[in-house]
Amino acid sequence: MRINLTSLFVDDQEKALAFYTEVLGFVKKADVPLGEYRWLTVVSPEQPDGTELLLEPDAHPAAKPYTSALHGDGIPATSFAVDDVRAEYDRLRGLGVRFTMEPVEAGPVTIAVLDDTCGNLVQLAQYG
Repeated sequence: MRINLTSLFVDDQEKALAFYTEVLGFVKKADVPLGEYRWLTVVSPEQPDGTELLLEPDAHPAAKPYTSALHGDGIPATSFAVDDVRAEYDRLRGLGVRFTMEPVEAGPVTIAVLDDTCGNLVQLAQYG
């Protein structure tokens, strides 16, 4: 068994696509119109056939309270592995990304948390 898809609720799919591709560096994988919304996924350029991240519209009535509560409490909605958290922090800060937590060591992992501008906090994690 493998994870092939995971999702984040986003408040604007087009804005999310721009952030996740142009800023974070993911690559668009699927973009299928579904009425007012889209089946819109991105993948890591290092693993184009790997796990897809669905940028899912937050149209469901439970989505906005859920994402708002996580964001308000400072809880990341997801975590992405990076080779060097401090280098990514510097690179992304240079692109204007707002971090809610600067890089810190937490045992065997170094983490930082950023705001994706689409309703989510995202943790970056460097293991080892």
